[in-house]
Amino acid sequence: MQTSAQTPLQAPVHAIRVPAAVALRGMPSARAGLVQVLDKGEELFAEGDNADWFYKVVSGAIRTSTLLSDGRRQIGAFHLAGEIFGLEGGAVRRFTAEALNAATVVAFRRSRLEPSAYGDAALHGEVLASTLRSLDRAREHMLLLGRKTAPERVAAFLLDMADRIAADDGRCEMPRFELPMTRSDIADYLGLTIETVSRTLSHFVRDGMIRMPAASRCIELRDRQGLQQLGA
Repeated sequence: MQTSAQTPLQAPVHAIRVPAAVALRGMPSARAGLVQVLDKGEELFAEGDNADWFYKVVSGAIRTSTLLSDGRRQIGAFHLAGEIFGLEGGAVRRFTAEALNAATVVAFRRSRLEPSAYGDAALHGEVLASTLRSLDRAREHMLLLGRKTAPERVAAFLLDMADRIAADDGRCEMPRFELPMTRSDIADYLGLTIETVSRTLSHFVRDGMIRMPAASRCIELRDRQGLQQLGA
């Protein structure tokens, strides 16, 4: 596991220092961000790195994960466009962050959030709101892993993804959307096997809850109410 500290300027990504307002929607006060472009599968930071930076996703999607003692991967979260991540309680990273697809993020020094930082009220407010949403999702994820069956987990996951992708797209609901992650990613996030995820999705298709073309990540929610009852 990589333990050397990386800053955005040292990381193996394409970094461009430009006014963040050029790349960020809805954050005109974020003046000194570092825009970074990542290829699919590219690492943004590794577990054990110094946690001096936090990030906002401009486009694409990021997964954060850790390896368990037996070598299994546990994905802790998926971060979509418009979401902020990478704020740690300690000085080092507890997770590794990788791009699920071609992605652009903007990096900000954690010191920008210190009380002495000047003129970043908008950034502070957005970070606070995003952190609260992340805490809500973390609580839901903990409940999902601890108490829900496989169909309940997959239903809750699909609804969460649909709502978050729709929020970025500016719509209240999105009956059709494309998942940025693989079934292996979904399995490692939900604490299931790939076979169980595939079987559950096929079951939802047969029951008319979703429509999903073969070998595709495109999902159409055909019975949102049924999924809500199952995932509640």
